[in-house]
Amino acid sequence: MENIKYYTQLKKSNKTLVDVLADESDFSEIPNTWHVVVVDIKNSTKAVNEGKHHQVNLTATGAIISVLNTIRKEKKNIEIPYFFGGDGATFIIPNFLLKKVTLVLENYSLHIKKNTALTLRVGHVSVKDLIAKKAYLKIVKHQLTDQLAIPIVLGNGLKKAEEIIKKNYKEIDTIAFKKDLLNLEGMECRWKEINPTQNVKKVVCLLLDAVKETEQKDIYRDVLHKMDSIFGTFNNRQPIKTASLELNFSISKIWEEMKISLANNSFIYLIKNWITTLLGKWYFNMSEDGKKYLNQISQLSHTFMLDGMINTIFTAEQSKIDLFLDYLNQLEKENKIIYGIHLTHASVMSCYVLDRKTKHAHFVDGTEGGYTSAAKMFKVKMKALHGSN
Repeated sequence: MENIKYYTQLKKSNKTLVDVLADESDFSEIPNTWHVVVVDIKNSTKAVNEGKHHQVNLTATGAIISVLNTIRKEKKNIEIPYFFGGDGATFIIPNFLLKKVTLVLENYSLHIKKNTALTLRVGHVSVKDLIAKKAYLKIVKHQLTDQLAIPIVLGNGLKKAEEIIKKNYKEIDTIAFKKDLLNLEGMECRWKEINPTQNVKKVVCLLLDAVKETEQKDIYRDVLHKMDSIFGTFNNRQPIKTASLELNFSISKIWEEMKISLANNSFIYLIKNWITTLLGKWYFNMSEDGKKYLNQISQLSHTFMLDGMINTIFTAEQSKIDLFLDYLNQLEKENKIIYGIHLTHASVMSCYVLDRKTKHAHFVDGTEGGYTSAAKMFKVKMKALHGSN
């Protein structure tokens, strides 16, 4: 019998990230009946270069919301590991959910194609098949903030899954879009670009991979320790601060959100949500519940992921960024890591809000493409490395 609550019941580690990576005994094997599901936007770099970074970001967020809403409908209190990647997302799910989740995502992909002209690839591979291909995959549930627990994965299993899925992807042309399968309840994107609290700071989007899979744990621990020593603690470098949050009252922003969240455009939806956003200013400034929600946002913002490689967004001064880059360049020179980085002026945030008191999550990227722009540098370096081998 499949343990559909494997991840739900996984004990949370309250250690620091550095300490979690110091001792692999907290990590456990993912059941081989589970599956890795990957969605990613084809030619996302081109889309960002064409000014579609907002649509790219919303599309990735919508994929996560689609899956979480599908699981929520089961009413079985199932928690799954997932990762937001700026231009896509990765999920690890029990076999019990595979058919439902892939059906919903393929349907969502048709919706995205129609409304944004973006191609969202959807695919899956079993943990069993990854193990057969000698792809290593271990996980721990880490208490990143007081309110947010995230999955930390070691091994190249998720990268291997993405590689297989991209290689075997064929565009869907045999199914028709079903309106009743589209469920983006809770999708919101009402915040202006979020500037660092100090004018001298920049927003940094970093992708970093250990060249040797066997050295991931030690290298990532050293890198995170270095980040703590240069930039301060995780909370200090967090790009989402309550004081920096400002509502965006632009009708065009709500229009973009509506194109993702609804099967058909609705003037009523547009006006209703614009009015709700206007009232939001009063709610957040005057209401105790509103103030509490604002304070929770930074606690529930996804700004760090470790899915076999480090994906993180943080703020820092240029002088400290330069110090860190010297360190990374030395590691790269020693053939220990490959990294891609994108520096920009602000963060952008898309949200999943079912209940402002307890049930909300916030997905953070950088402006000007954020993670997608960092990935552009990363891919060039990867190509050079494999070309030289």
